[in-house]
Amino acid sequence: MISVSRLLCDEIGPGDYLRYGREEDLSPTSEPRPIVVWNCTKRCNLNCIHCYADADARSFDAEMNTDEGRAFIRQLAEFGVPVILFSGGEPLMRQDFLELARFAAKQGIGIVASTNGTLITQEMAGEMRNIGFREVGISLDGIGDENDRFRGKKGAYEAALHGIRNCVSIGQRVSLRMMITRSNHHEIPAIFDLVERENVDRVCFYHLAYAGRGNNLRGSDLSHSEMRKVIDLICDRTLDLYRRGIRKETLLVGNHADGVYLYLKFKQQDPRRAEKVLSLLRRNGGNSSGILIGAVDEVGNVHPDQFWRNVTVGNVREQAFGHIWLDTSNPVMRGLKDRKALLKGRCARCNYLDICNGNLRARAEAVFGDIWQEDPACYLTDQEIGIVR
Repeated sequence: MISVSRLLCDEIGPGDYLRYGREEDLSPTSEPRPIVVWNCTKRCNLNCIHCYADADARSFDAEMNTDEGRAFIRQLAEFGVPVILFSGGEPLMRQDFLELARFAAKQGIGIVASTNGTLITQEMAGEMRNIGFREVGISLDGIGDENDRFRGKKGAYEAALHGIRNCVSIGQRVSLRMMITRSNHHEIPAIFDLVERENVDRVCFYHLAYAGRGNNLRGSDLSHSEMRKVIDLICDRTLDLYRRGIRKETLLVGNHADGVYLYLKFKQQDPRRAEKVLSLLRRNGGNSSGILIGAVDEVGNVHPDQFWRNVTVGNVREQAFGHIWLDTSNPVMRGLKDRKALLKGRCARCNYLDICNGNLRARAEAVFGDIWQEDPACYLTDQEIGIVR
């Protein structure tokens, strides 16, 4: 994740200690452990065209049950995992969702939800707030019909909007999440307007991950020139909010070329500011799949990140998560933890590996069939990244 509001406006967000580590104004962490995305179910009441988990309304008998979920959460607590993100599918479709979230909170793990928002009634919002959810992330990929098209269900937008309002009305922190493609990037200004109008705390813009049904949308990904314009727009709208005294957090997710792009812009426009931005980006370290982000699916398989479900490094039904995570006998995990020498193509020759770390390996594999190849979604030019031909 790249915090645009932090880099541009020095606005410190609640999760910045996880992104940047030690600093006097941030919460300390001595032994960094991964944030774990738990795709706790593959069931979903929607049918999103870009779903990386291929979720749908079917039941999946092999899902971890309540007791197994509790055992898994204990593993995370024993390993010192700071945050568990309940995702899916649609996590609220699990009847034991609140029970498991409450159990995680009692174990001292920070709890976050990633949901489509359509099932968040006033009662559900109140329960989530009482349990102590740090944030409820609600996905919107446009306004009205545009969102419904992405979500595969008429009325999904209005239902999600009610979910947002139910959370905001009781003081539950909310984050909007939008997946950017060529067909919906024109909705970004309207999403910013909604964030301001509905008093949403954070907005996250995701680059397309070529995974699950999202792999079918590769042809709908933005061109490199389009992506630069979109990043400029997101930055302009973030600065506009800040200058008007409206404190919102803006994040870019899934492409650490964004950080390099912002640094290079500052290097031309404000060299002093550029040095601070570079320092923050170096502490962030770039893509952290297999390092500071991990995922466990509905049947207990452990993956380097939530978008890489075809790469499994163990199962929490058989071994503790901490043991799996630290086991470098797996060549993928060993490589991810120190990947720079393994990267190929433009990534291998880039001057900014220390702040990008090779970007999303799942995209490289989807396009080239090689997890160490260059990320095709890097929109920086050879000249910008220091490749001399």
